[in-house]
Amino acid sequence: MANYTAADIKDLRSKTGAGMLDVKKALDEADGDAEKALEIIRVKGLKGIAKREDRAALEGLVVADIADKDGQKVGTLLELNCETDFVAKNEKFITLANEALATAVASGASNADELEAAGFNITDAQAAIGEKLQVRRIGRVEGEAIEAYMHKTAKDLPPQVGVLVATDAAGAGVARDVAMHIAAYSPLYLSREDVPADVVENERRIADEIARNEGKPEAALPKIVEGRVNGFFKENVLLDQAFARDPKKTVGQIVTEAGGTVTGFVRFRVGA
Repeated sequence: MANYTAADIKDLRSKTGAGMLDVKKALDEADGDAEKALEIIRVKGLKGIAKREDRAALEGLVVADIADKDGQKVGTLLELNCETDFVAKNEKFITLANEALATAVASGASNADELEAAGFNITDAQAAIGEKLQVRRIGRVEGEAIEAYMHKTAKDLPPQVGVLVATDAAGAGVARDVAMHIAAYSPLYLSREDVPADVVENERRIADEIARNEGKPEAALPKIVEGRVNGFFKENVLLDQAFARDPKKTVGQIVTEAGGTVTGFVRFRVGA
């Protein structure tokens, strides 16, 4: 029987993120030699990458960076996915996410392909960790001021929800509260003007069909339809949403009262 301890297993799992059974098998095959076992895990992981391509990578984390550029602030948000929450909280995986973020910030990459072209290598990490890993998305905002809010959905996991909010200088004072609101209420658009015309038209068509199916009077239809379209705006447009900390006011009113303007936002929730 190979000579190794529970501490050896724990150390190798920490380094690789591999499962306990895989670590034990590697240590047995390496006759207790930790370095050899690490190499075995990596080699077997590389062979298994193709087999993992069809697996769902719905766990993971979000990481954020705010940098200065040409007198403006630039915020970058990145989501890195894995298959299990065990890997999501592994230090090796967290380090990988920060490396991906640093590459995105330095290169301006906006997707996984551009990140790879800029030198970020995820293949070796997949081999070592033994799970499908993927950079799912990268988002950016620019403005005079940027606030980040990172939310943990479980205390033992890294952030699963990330928000960046860009404002003018005057809006910086309420940006934190707005970012927390966005994390909780998931708006899709900043303002009504940002909602694509075809989306608005589709909502109007659906509202008209529903009203007719309900037997509403023809003369009342225009008002009913506009009311329901306004309801869509209040649910999905940030500035029209009831503010989380004071539902009697909209987010837009809160920002205006502060004398500021929200110029952009990005929100990621892992797997959503």
